[in-house]
Amino acid sequence: MTTLLDSYREHIVNAHKQPLFLLLVGFITSFVFIRFSVRMIRAKVRWWPGNVTPGGLHIHHMVFGLGFLLLGGVGVFATYGGQPWMDWFGLAFGIGCGLVLDEFALILHLDDVYWSEQGRKSVDAVIFGILFTALLLIGYVPFGALPGEDTKWGLITVISVNALASVITLLKGKVWTGLLGIMVPGLSWIGAIRLARPSSPWARWLYTTRPRRRARALRRERLLHRRADRARTWLFDLIAGAPDKVPASHPAAHRVAERMAARASAHLDAHAARALARRQARLTDRRSAAAAGATAKAPAGDGPAYGATAAVPVRTHRAQQRRRAVRAGRSRTYAVGPTGLERRPERHRRLRTHTRRIRR
Repeated sequence: MTTLLDSYREHIVNAHKQPLFLLLVGFITSFVFIRFSVRMIRAKVRWWPGNVTPGGLHIHHMVFGLGFLLLGGVGVFATYGGQPWMDWFGLAFGIGCGLVLDEFALILHLDDVYWSEQGRKSVDAVIFGILFTALLLIGYVPFGALPGEDTKWGLITVISVNALASVITLLKGKVWTGLLGIMVPGLSWIGAIRLARPSSPWARWLYTTRPRRRARALRRERLLHRRADRARTWLFDLIAGAPDKVPASHPAAHRVAERMAARASAHLDAHAARALARRQARLTDRRSAAAAGATAKAPAGDGPAYGATAAVPVRTHRAQQRRRAVRAGRSRTYAVGPTGLERRPERHRRLRTHTRRIRR
């Protein structure tokens, strides 16, 4: 215990890193506490207080985290960073970081996806924040050595190469290798040399013109990364709890909107099909009219053969009009063509006039 306290004074207090150390402690403690709390609430344990719902309004712990962030940030400026206020405000800022980043997925999606697959982004954000804070705590030299006049440029070169390799590893879709490579130099170098994951930005940029390399990446994804993903999923389930297969917190309004969108899509598909049928019917009518016009312009034949041939397109055109009206849902309309029916009213009028004259 004495050795541990002496190491703390030498590496933390004397190096003026105690506010940053307390920030990291508050970060980790708040994340562990809030995850334990939400898992107790999810399990509906009676002895646990539960959610904060004044007046029926569910207040997320992100709101309390914002309060701690404001307290720590404004307090440092208000006290000019003096001791011991700097240490307390650093602890408060770390607590706020843990509470806010635990609901990072909610801020990103603007939806309550805490217990869904999208909620895993919160765990990624928290782990990244803890690793970054720990990197700042141990200093800019990964190996823990103090840079001297002879080793300064060599260490800076190692740090620069390691940072570049970590960025390349992250672009290749290997998040954990890149994040751990920040703390462990050499791990990110391996990730930067190996093939990228098929869904990563690196693969989209460079593997589209290299089918063999993309095929190798897909084969490696099926064989190796699937096991790593299962291990990662198991670890995340242990830390943050398993997500819901179907999110229980999915708003009812979203479900109604999805059903309405599905119905609208089906209606649009039916409308497009009817419009296509109408276009095809109009095209057929135009072709029939053109054929009828060509038949009418042809030279007359001998006897009634030509008249019979010319009457066929007219009847076909009327039948097509009736069928098109039925498909469009309109009432049937029958056009009267030049078949002699329009002369019947004139004939009846002449007969009535002749009968009146006779009676007179």
